[in-house]
Amino acid sequence: MLYIVGLGLGDERDITVRGLEAVRSSHKVYVEAYTSLLSFGLSPHGLSKLEELYGKEVAVADRETVEERADAMLSEAADTDVAFLVVGDPFGATTHTDLVVRAKKRGLKVEVIHNASVMNAVGVCGLQLYRYGETISIPFFTDTWRPDSFYPKIQQNRRLGLHTLCLLDIRVKEPSLESLCRGKKCYEPPRYMTIHTAISQLLEIEEMRGESAYSEESKCVGLARLGNKDQMVVAGSMKELLDVDFGAPLHCLVIVGETHPMEQEMLEFYTIK
Repeated sequence: MLYIVGLGLGDERDITVRGLEAVRSSHKVYVEAYTSLLSFGLSPHGLSKLEELYGKEVAVADRETVEERADAMLSEAADTDVAFLVVGDPFGATTHTDLVVRAKKRGLKVEVIHNASVMNAVGVCGLQLYRYGETISIPFFTDTWRPDSFYPKIQQNRRLGLHTLCLLDIRVKEPSLESLCRGKKCYEPPRYMTIHTAISQLLEIEEMRGESAYSEESKCVGLARLGNKDQMVVAGSMKELLDVDFGAPLHCLVIVGETHPMEQEMLEFYTIK
């Protein structure tokens, strides 16, 4: 059996009872370490917190392990129970869908155990989940790469009066361009996009395209560390949010569409005065 277990958004205690039972019954336990982040990270100290509660040794699976060397893990699951732990919900990233497909093609039994993710926890700001349009991802710009494929999606959501959830780039164990050119992988330090960087990049693309999909006066909600005790939710214009220190990662951003009176009433609790 391959168990794919959602860990939720906070710390090691956010795992469900069913998920904990699956972990404790498994012979091998992996935790993925690149699509999201628990509050304490996956340093040796953070990993020990997982192991202490779960009663199992936990191996960290980086992007290369999951995307390039998943066959070894699937081979283990053919002979014994293996638990693959995912921050948030198992299907919050397409990588995990691919893992399920590969497992099923090998005839393996797969059990998915769900948990909270940013896709539903974002409702804390008061904007109703069924009034969101297509979710977008904003990647880090580089000197030579400044993609804007998200722009028409925001534009379409705004035309329909829908909110847009913007997921911000996470770069963990990414090989540097220089090392790839030399044929030897050398990894960049981890980077987590901030709301400030996301808004700056959004405004840069709007200035370049000039199609008025949004502006610095557009109402947004910035959310940091969703699911944690110190989570932060602030509503204001893009321009106003640029002056807010949202602190440690992870961050996400919502571009607000048309609002129902109940949504507006909730947003008032978080709006910059």
